Amino acid sequence: MKRLIEKGLMYGNLVHVGSPALVERYNRALAHLTGKRTQLAEFHVDISGYSPEVGEELGDELYLNENGCNRQFILLSTEQKTAPLLNAAFSTSRSILRTFIEANESQLFALTARDAVAGELVNSVFSVADPVRLFDIRKVVVEADTTTGTVRDAEELGQMTDRFLTEEDAWFDDVLIARMISMAKRTGDVTRNPVRLTRMEFAQDNFWTAHFGGLYLFRGVEHPALIAAGDRTALGDLPIPYVFDLGQRNRIARFLDLNGLVEPIVRARGIDASAILRQKMDFIIVDTARDEGLDLAGATRRDLRAIARHNADRLPPEYHALRQLLAWAEDGGDWPRITSDHAAYFHTLRATDTPDRDLVNMLLAELAPKDVRQLFICHKPLFYRLYASWPEAKKAYVAEFLAREYLADKVGARDALFGHDAPMEEPPARPRVDARRKRGDTRKVSEDDLIRRVGPWGAVQTKGR
Repeated sequence: MKRLIEKGLMYGNLVHVGSPALVERYNRALAHLTGKRTQLAEFHVDISGYSPEVGEELGDELYLNENGCNRQFILLSTEQKTAPLLNAAFSTSRSILRTFIEANESQLFALTARDAVAGELVNSVFSVADPVRLFDIRKVVVEADTTTGTVRDAEELGQMTDRFLTEEDAWFDDVLIARMISMAKRTGDVTRNPVRLTRMEFAQDNFWTAHFGGLYLFRGVEHPALIAAGDRTALGDLPIPYVFDLGQRNRIARFLDLNGLVEPIVRARGIDASAILRQKMDFIIVDTARDEGLDLAGATRRDLRAIARHNADRLPPEYHALRQLLAWAEDGGDWPRITSDHAAYFHTLRATDTPDRDLVNMLLAELAPKDVRQLFICHKPLFYRLYASWPEAKKAYVAEFLAREYLADKVGARDALFGHDAPMEEPPARPRVDARRKRGDTRKVSEDDLIRRVGPWGAVQTKGR
């Protein structure tokens, strides 16, 4: 992992905590949340305030995430909003934290100028030792305050101020006035500079969790299902109609299609489909070269094409299917029939523009892990786990590629892969009955008609594998 760290591909964009004042604020918050303190003079933190150095010192990677369930956080600066979230147990945690910081940025900026803000992402369970407990998680509430309770005191002072201004005898209440003066010394003038953090709740309908080997829960869609990365039978009875594992590719394809969660790359708006397909093919060549023990040091795309020519009979089926699809997209070749049980099928898809697109792209990355760029962007925990098992040649090539092609322009790379252009106009309404069939016309059905009837890769099989 040292190569990834050096290139900024692991633990990258963390916030440095190096001044004695910030370290002391962190320790106050850490003691407030966990009863622990760090002896380190400097360290780095993620968006939640978790530090890998402090975790190593304490011998506890979950010191801010006990049971991997209710994530606690420490904010020293609003700059943390752009940092990653390490050791994430739920796919929604980082977006929740970032949304909370951005919604309260001016307040948090003022609060963190004097103290750390400590809080928790609270849901309805404290442990998910049993898979069925995941279904009790319906929403996450963000609770936060400074270690000295500034927000709580400001709210109380505001209530006392309202009472002082509205109650007739409050002017003669010496106890009330004394409490207001004492509290105002800690909070400042809340009438001119109100200190209030917006209470925020987030629905948790669809999410990924690292628990039980990795689970994708989709219950906020028309046809709910749970998809397990491991053995689905070990999960027991669950309150959801369908439970699949990653080996049931046909069933997963049918689920994604029925809920309108995916679209073919070659028909997506706003992306260069040919460039994406070529890059996927390159990564498949790299994977094949790894198996053949070939040297990839400094390999260019021309070198990869040469490897493909010399090892054409060793390249896997997904490479040849993507090559045929590329020929169709660029040269008008025959339309390839890539069914849902084909190894290339999930390489040809991306998430549609829905609120769950990141979750769907994460699932697609796990279903097609040879596309290491999408794997790194969409599913970092799995990327790091697989990376550790790769030979040095593949590690070096992938790390160099990601540092050169992705880190140089993260936003541009994401837009090129997953960007969605708004349609120019609403698509025309289509009749429910094909007019030619109604007339008994037996002329050849066009390619677009066929795609509309059976999907872009032919009829999706529903039998599980």
